[in-house]
Amino acid sequence: MLYPLNCRGTLLDLSQPRIMGILNVTPDSFSDGGRYLDPAHALAQAERMAAEGADLIDIGGYSSRPGAAHISAAEELDRIGPVIEGVRRVLPGMLISADTFRPEVAEAALGLGAHLINDISAGRGLEGAEDSGMLALLAGYPDVPLILMHMQGTPQTMQQAPAYADVCSEVHQFFVARINAARRAGLRDLILDPGFGFGKSLAHNYLLVEHFARFRTLGQPLLAGLSRKSMLYRLFGAGPEDVLPQATALHLKVLESGANLLRVHDVEAAVRLVRMYAFMKHAHGTV
Repeated sequence: MLYPLNCRGTLLDLSQPRIMGILNVTPDSFSDGGRYLDPAHALAQAERMAAEGADLIDIGGYSSRPGAAHISAAEELDRIGPVIEGVRRVLPGMLISADTFRPEVAEAALGLGAHLINDISAGRGLEGAEDSGMLALLAGYPDVPLILMHMQGTPQTMQQAPAYADVCSEVHQFFVARINAARRAGLRDLILDPGFGFGKSLAHNYLLVEHFARFRTLGQPLLAGLSRKSMLYRLFGAGPEDVLPQATALHLKVLESGANLLRVHDVEAAVRLVRMYAFMKHAHGTV
């Protein structure tokens, strides 16, 4: 049984799956790049996702699509800072996740009112080190959960030639090592994300979906970020916005395998799926 996560005094109950809305404040994200770069547009999208039932909003200013351009920490913070402030102002009850691998950006985001940190490097950074300083920073914030994501390589290199002897075993071993590092640093609440599309081939991604339940043995909440990924549309010659039925099918698959959070662009569809899934699970008690 998973206990509620303490998000700076607000408890996130994971007794049922939760929906994290994606808000990319970038010019070049793979699906919605440029659409919400203007803080006013970003805030309007946050309000839309809240109205559709999002439990959290994940705000990111560094594009992590394959081959994305590297930007400075100052530029990243310039993008997300006004949006975090705006969401805190107009949606005071909304949980905010700051999507960053940089400790200095995370610290500034927390100062602006963010509740969680979503780190695609799992605390290692993107410079080849095993410790970016993120774990040490968050040790001073015992009420801030950290999302640890698996990625092979960096956003600039990760899709050039991803290779594993056994992708599921290697991702599992990675999580064991990062959980241990986080515990040594004193962190309490962790969330695990296998990183679909981050240094994985099409086959690797679908193996991780098929064996998603394996990660439940680690005893931490699990996040699935499948929304609009190329693993959905490469099979059909479609585009990122044309694969909602496929995304919904895989979302149901990972829910059945124990996913606690779905990170999505299409909030309303995910909320409806979770409601249907919950009804199916409990229907036997109503007849």
